[in-house]
Amino acid sequence: MRGPASVRAGRRPPWLGLGAAAWVQVAGGASSTFALYSHALKVALGADQSRLALLGVACDVGENLGLLPGVLCNRLHPALLLLIGAGACLLGYGTAWLLVSGVAPALPYWLIWFALCLATNGGAWLATAVLVTNMRNFPLSRGAVAGILKGYSGLSAAVYTAIYTGVLRDSPINLLLFLTLGIPAVCLLAMYFVQPCEPSLVETNAEQVHFLFAQMASILLGVYLVGATILDHVVTLNDIMNYSLLVIMVLLIFAPLAIPLKMTLFPKKKRPSDSHSPTTDNDHTESLLPSSSESNLGNLEEDDSFDIDILLAEGEGAIKPKRRRPRRGEDFRFREAILKADLWLLFAICFVGIGSGITVVNNLAQIGIAAGAVDTTISLSVFSFCNFFGRLGGGAVSEYLVRSRTLPRSVLIICTQVVMIVTYLLFALGQLATLYVSVALLGICYGVLLSVIISTSSELFGLKHFGKIFNFIILANPVGAYLFNTLAGYVYDLEVEKQHATTSGSDIACHGPDCFRLTFCVLSGTACLGTLLSTVLTVRVRPVYQMLYAGGSFSQPRNSAH
Repeated sequence: MRGPASVRAGRRPPWLGLGAAAWVQVAGGASSTFALYSHALKVALGADQSRLALLGVACDVGENLGLLPGVLCNRLHPALLLLIGAGACLLGYGTAWLLVSGVAPALPYWLIWFALCLATNGGAWLATAVLVTNMRNFPLSRGAVAGILKGYSGLSAAVYTAIYTGVLRDSPINLLLFLTLGIPAVCLLAMYFVQPCEPSLVETNAEQVHFLFAQMASILLGVYLVGATILDHVVTLNDIMNYSLLVIMVLLIFAPLAIPLKMTLFPKKKRPSDSHSPTTDNDHTESLLPSSSESNLGNLEEDDSFDIDILLAEGEGAIKPKRRRPRRGEDFRFREAILKADLWLLFAICFVGIGSGITVVNNLAQIGIAAGAVDTTISLSVFSFCNFFGRLGGGAVSEYLVRSRTLPRSVLIICTQVVMIVTYLLFALGQLATLYVSVALLGICYGVLLSVIISTSSELFGLKHFGKIFNFIILANPVGAYLFNTLAGYVYDLEVEKQHATTSGSDIACHGPDCFRLTFCVLSGTACLGTLLSTVLTVRVRPVYQMLYAGGSFSQPRNSAH
């Protein structure tokens, strides 16, 4: 049996993988662009709002159906997960492009539903590959890693909107073609860099500075995207200015790669006192590129074989089996975690919190039109920017809470649910004056929820089977989105019939606050339920966080034998 691998804190390959993961997260967040091409799909299919809402549900189902990549992330190399995700995006978005472009105008509704489900499911493969790999590479900084990566995913809508308005000339056809070819291209480029590496188990000042730089770089990107969006709507930009803004945006997305570049150009000098330290291991020079021989993927496979050896030894009577079940904070198997009340509380919170938020995003274009907005792309950009700040801020603030106050991260979930109660009531007013404020508040709450749930599930149930456990929890998102989208589409179509009793067609829009008022009143009520559920979860897990962060930093408990 092999001993534990030597740990080398601050190696460059994990930081290179984190920088490449930012690109993958931006590319893989394309499901949030549904509002940009939903109207084109509605016209091409001749569908009403209820059937269009179900296409939005297809995006939600695909994006959150990540149980299979969660199972395979312990068995397949991350590069293979990225390759599968790239293929799904190619086929799914390609099929939608064939319909909207008129190349294949007779494609049936059910095929488009499955195509969108497949396309967005590619994003689930991409997210699982980069999130699980990087959280294992940085096990002591899970909140920061989740916040950074999910923050870039949250900026995805704003990035695509900037490309859509500045380069693709507001064309849904060009956007779908760009998604069809662009996402696989990014995956193929990132495959070599997103790799499991020896994790850093010692927190250093340099590592904290690097995380701070990555967070500031993402904030700068978000601020730039907001400024570029406002500039595009205030003045008329020519092609040279549009492409110049695009180049600056691309360079800002590349910013996290400055960390491994700096570590290569200015390597840390080895002190004489460290010559016998096991952490250096004669590591005079390190390659900028990761090495497959240094991967911890083999450690996962060895863990599985080690479990088999224990079972065989137990069967032969060589050792006595240990029957103690894992405690919260240790590594749970999926079949053990699914029996815990904490997991089902997280599932229910996702159902009422994230599921309702997805419903608003899917109907954002129609909500804007009903409130009197002329350009609905502004709403999507505002949501994306605030969603990003929620994801990044949720990771950073929750880290402060657990380290300085030993408070559970779920305290932030309580706060977001309370804010969402008020936010949905503002939406129910149906006024243009409150539209962007409501969208901004929802974006922040949505981002905080997603970021905190990721970190919380990894701390309660461990990282070994995190992929399966987390992807099961977020299955609640499409379930909630389906129910709430069905309600929203039904209420919307009823109001359309009242306003256009003598008119027919798929291009009829609803105007006024009554289009979504009942829907938002129901969503506000579900946020009240979410507040209650998150309070119960916080009370239950408070002792766990007092144990894990008793010393002011994460203390990984010894795994139980099972």
